[in-house]
Amino acid sequence: MKKIVLCFMTLAMSVSAMAIDFAYDAGFDLVSTYVWRGQYSGALSLQPTLAVGFNAADDKVQFRVGGWGSIGFGDYMFRKNNIIMVPEVDVYATFDIYGLRLGATHYYYFGGTPYFAGVDDDGGSQTEVQAGYDFGVLTPIHLYLNWYTMVAGNDAKSPGTRAFSSYAEIGYRFHFDHNIMLDLQVGMTPWCGMYTDYDDGWKNGFAVTNVAVRFDKEWELEHCTLDLFAQASVNPYQIDKDNVFIWDTYDNKCGGQQKLNGVIGLGVWF
Repeated sequence: MKKIVLCFMTLAMSVSAMAIDFAYDAGFDLVSTYVWRGQYSGALSLQPTLAVGFNAADDKVQFRVGGWGSIGFGDYMFRKNNIIMVPEVDVYATFDIYGLRLGATHYYYFGGTPYFAGVDDDGGSQTEVQAGYDFGVLTPIHLYLNWYTMVAGNDAKSPGTRAFSSYAEIGYRFHFDHNIMLDLQVGMTPWCGMYTDYDDGWKNGFAVTNVAVRFDKEWELEHCTLDLFAQASVNPYQIDKDNVFIWDTYDNKCGGQQKLNGVIGLGVWF
């Protein structure tokens, strides 16, 4: 324990000795479809972000505290009890140091959102912790690894039994001329949980739940950055000919039932 405390104290002293600059992230994405980790989560949506923090060591050390929201134009009710509601609001904190990322996110889903397993009409919330590493920060190899686990909130196989739903991803980002990027990503879950509909009868424990490719093209303008992107993803978990793509009402698009998803979007960042 003393060694762990000493490591954290050394890390804190090293950061405090760096030249620290105030930093912020502000902008929004307008997406044709809200897809989250291989799961269909809504139709046309506006997704704003606002975060503040600091950068140091030529941006290789960063800290952010912020919020993210998603407002679906087609699938959500905007007013409840005469109060305008944002269907999803996430509050998060991340700390990046030389490629290592540690973070936590609290998700809140307002009433009328049917897309998250285990959330009832009165809304729900979950808290997740994250750890990951981006090799591209210190090397020319743009490989990244991330692990996410739900540790609190509405994530249970049954009352009083926490699922600790977890999601791991491995990805590689290719950088091309003219601010063009291509991401290849595979996501998986090590045990049954929210990504596999809490299926206790499923014995294998491990499942690949997301295979995605994303294309980005950025333009640096005088006052903002524009990001035009497109993504295609497939969720191989229990895929069959009847759930590849579901043309139906949103009530039948819960969780990961729809397996093939596509997104086009425009991001504006200041």
